[in-house]
Amino acid sequence: MISSKRKAKRPRATRQQRRVSVTRQKLLEAARSVFAEKGLDSATIADITERADVGKGTFYYHFKDKNGVIAELIKSVLGELVAAIEMKCSHISDISELLDTMIGVHIEFFSNRWEDFVLYFQGRGDLHLEQGYEGIETRFVNYLESMEDLIESVIRGQISRQALRRIACAAAGFVSGYYSFAVIASEDEDVDKTLRSLRGALVASLTRFISESLPPPETVTKRGYS
Repeated sequence: MISSKRKAKRPRATRQQRRVSVTRQKLLEAARSVFAEKGLDSATIADITERADVGKGTFYYHFKDKNGVIAELIKSVLGELVAAIEMKCSHISDISELLDTMIGVHIEFFSNRWEDFVLYFQGRGDLHLEQGYEGIETRFVNYLESMEDLIESVIRGQISRQALRRIACAAAGFVSGYYSFAVIASEDEDVDKTLRSLRGALVASLTRFISESLPPPETVTKRGYS
């Protein structure tokens, strides 16, 4: 009888499986580089296969089309970004500090990852604030909802999901909007420094918005929230 304490060993990948994995990663890295240079729309599968030095047949063995590569790359970037946000923000209990840190994590995350920022910026989709998240890819919905959950945990759930949605979109919009222009236009290497006053103004504005969106104290007490 095998001891319950003994862990089952994972079967080792075969040489063929390792080759397939290496080729797939090679295609992803090539696509990441091409997208940063040409943009998601202008880049072609031929550009990617040429950069990866593989044939088109190899590309289609791994991916259905260009959108499949984009989806996998963005999923990976957003997964890392969400993990970084949660790691830096999970212990914060002050809403202003949370919002400022949340934006700061984005800037720090993308500061030396221009190729990933292009994926984030061009692949984010349109944010429909009134109707919800229709039209946005699921991976971006999950990213935005992770920020909503952090905000809600600090303000103890006394605010509508629609208001939380607006706040998360505002934080994401600051990074994909102001930050993207600052990176291109600023001669100062410390982009965060050039945006600090704007970032502070946004945080103050969002904090005020949250305060005004909360129910009056007497309403909270009557409803049993206190």
